[in-house]
Amino acid sequence: MSKQYSLDDIVKALGGFVMGDGATLISRVASIANAKAGDISFINDTKYEKALALTNASACIIKEKYSNLTALPKIIVDDPYVYFAKVSGLLNPPASIKLGIAASAVIDASAKIPASCSVGALVVIGENVVLGENVVIASGCIVENDVMIASHTRLEPNVTIKHHCEIGEHCHVFSGAVIGADGFGYAEEAGRWLKIPQVGRVILHAHVDVGANTTIDRGALDDTIIEEGVKLDNLIQIGHNCVIGAHTVIAGCVGIAGSARVGKHCKIGGAAMVLGHLQIADHVTISPGSMITRSLTIADTYTALMPFQTHKAWLNTAAKIRHLDDLADKIKQLEKEIALLKSKQ
Repeated sequence: MSKQYSLDDIVKALGGFVMGDGATLISRVASIANAKAGDISFINDTKYEKALALTNASACIIKEKYSNLTALPKIIVDDPYVYFAKVSGLLNPPASIKLGIAASAVIDASAKIPASCSVGALVVIGENVVLGENVVIASGCIVENDVMIASHTRLEPNVTIKHHCEIGEHCHVFSGAVIGADGFGYAEEAGRWLKIPQVGRVILHAHVDVGANTTIDRGALDDTIIEEGVKLDNLIQIGHNCVIGAHTVIAGCVGIAGSARVGKHCKIGGAAMVLGHLQIADHVTISPGSMITRSLTIADTYTALMPFQTHKAWLNTAAKIRHLDDLADKIKQLEKEIALLKSKQ
């Protein structure tokens, strides 16, 4: 159940300043198009001016330079989107957690679990596991031997943390994620594949989010490391020995092959692929669906996509691409002939 705050209360808690009736009560956040009485929404620029004029919201979060676009009570801030996220957190605090260990949980006697933790039904916790204060392990999770989970971290139902992995404080791992499965490592011998034991770990630093059904493989020799503040969407595959730099965000269905190193503050769009052993510089943005086949050493936005076309047009484009070498040779020959003609004038 959402809490209710006046605009004055919100500003007192989060900053900004009110224009209009500060006593306006807010109980929910909503999009500008679907907001109702009691809701607060936001706009970042003038392209939403029409929607703002039609909204039923009780208040709006807005930049000062756009404040004349609406007569609604409003909170003036520099970054409405970030402020909107903070208001949402204020109105929707985390649900209260039942402390203690469920009767159906299976906990090895050597595990160290503080009284401030919550361990749900049918959880399995192995030998020598150490949990920090206020850790939440929801129902159906498996935490294997010698795992360390730091304080204030939450595992949603049916997460698996494989042996010897380390999870930092204030992490949030969503359902179906597997942290520390074996990396994809095999050696070919006489036409057969010999499995290489994966003896590294996965280490998540503090404030990492891991989306549902995302998998992060343990290192073959070195650890796979996800640095502080990284945010991973659903259905991401991160191969063994990868390092993902601090505060990088990665959208759903991305694949990052083994031993790739992604820099800090990068943004990787959905369904992009990064080949193994590549180096990605800090502050790089990769467009959705791009295939990255070489290291990126300069901070920029990179896109590797064919144009979106009808299939018939795409086939025509693809056919022309196959003949680019021939076309380039013809152009070179024409340039030589033109140069020769000019020299005779």
